[in-house]
Amino acid sequence: MTTPPDSRKPSEPRPTPGDDAPRSRWSPAAMLARWTSWVPIRSLGRRHRKRILQHLLALGERDRYLRFGYAAHDPQIEKYVAGLDFVRDEVLGIFNRRLQLIAVAHLAYAPAPQIKGRPAMAEFGVSVATSARGRGFGGRLFERAALHARNRGIDTLFIHALSENAPMLSIARKAGAKVERDGSESEAWLRLPPDSVSSHVDEALERHMAEWDFQFKRHMRTVGDIIDGVAEVKSRLTKKARGKSAKQ
Repeated sequence: MTTPPDSRKPSEPRPTPGDDAPRSRWSPAAMLARWTSWVPIRSLGRRHRKRILQHLLALGERDRYLRFGYAAHDPQIEKYVAGLDFVRDEVLGIFNRRLQLIAVAHLAYAPAPQIKGRPAMAEFGVSVATSARGRGFGGRLFERAALHARNRGIDTLFIHALSENAPMLSIARKAGAKVERDGSESEAWLRLPPDSVSSHVDEALERHMAEWDFQFKRHMRTVGDIIDGVAEVKSRLTKKARGKSAKQ
């Protein structure tokens, strides 16, 4: 993780509606607007390594280059996934109806503060499957990562990306981050507001709703497999019965 020179000052934290106007944030209209556009983002753990690896290996050459900053080959990606620290860091994912990971974000926490007297920063990286592009998943993962970092006393979210990675830098700018370009590489710094009761409630709701969504998808997939199995058996029996009728 790169340490910014003293001359660099991360952008000031933007006002958070939940802190300044808690009543309006939890009003029926505000709640409806939030949940109608809600995206289930689930925290990932060790048991998800295989799914994370499958997601990253499915990325094309160009996407791997933008995600890692170099043309990552399969062995390098395998090493990266094997080294993920799910205790120290936060890894977030979005699943489709088939329980395939279509977007993954890695929020890496530094082991010690980079600037004396200030909390440690957290670095954000994200990848989205080609089939899931254009739906705002990268931005949603960034918002969720920022909320997670904020609730753990982190005051700065950091992004290191290639200058040609326009989608990643666009996500940072839309969030209010200060982006500085240095040749082929860019760095973005987003100051986070302090945590609050509202921010902790938000994260808890997100976590429980995402878990419910995952379990529902898993249940529906099981039901679908059973229905498909019954249909297949029925089809075979029908063909067998027709065959016997033809012989007679």
